[in-house]
Amino acid sequence: MIASGEFDDNLTPYEGEGEDSLPITDARWYAVQVASGCENRVKINLEQRIETLDVANRIFQIEIPQTPILKPQKGGKPKEAAEKVFPGYVLIRMIMDDEAWQVVKNTPNVINFVGAEQKRRYGRGRGHVKPLPLGAAEVERIFKQAQEQKAVIKVDMATGDKILVLSGPFKDFEGEVIEVSPERSKLKALLSIFGRDTPVELEFNQVQKQS
Repeated sequence: MIASGEFDDNLTPYEGEGEDSLPITDARWYAVQVASGCENRVKINLEQRIETLDVANRIFQIEIPQTPILKPQKGGKPKEAAEKVFPGYVLIRMIMDDEAWQVVKNTPNVINFVGAEQKRRYGRGRGHVKPLPLGAAEVERIFKQAQEQKAVIKVDMATGDKILVLSGPFKDFEGEVIEVSPERSKLKALLSIFGRDTPVELEFNQVQKQS
């Protein structure tokens, strides 16, 4: 059943228009915007709904592209972790029809498909978003980037940030970041040594950002 008011003004969000329309039997990748921080929860809930509502023949794959990162640890080896390529979005490979659209759209924490807004045919107010599939080249680029990306140190520091040195010959010194080099896992900071501001190169895991 279609929810009351879901398709006001007969605006069907998945219907194709013109010669570029794809047959409804073709599975394509779509981007879905979700509530911040709820990407994994949406994936789990949607996988359960696919089985419960028997639409596994139309919704085939749910992905949250991620790249590897290394998080600095106090006085230790960086810890391996993963970072989402597109925070707030989930990618879904599916055959777009009314039922499959509703299964995704009505999943808790799903905001909407990424697409083009269809204007209402009369009256005021916003229309509906017509889901637009991602291009094959774009999808390939996204997954290739996620698979081939090498782990890099991820540090929440920038020029001008105040830091405290945790280890090494300058332990307990305070300073200001003047340069960040993620590819080398190092930064430069101005430390007051013998009353003079002196640039010193430090490892990411040697410092802590001051609030």
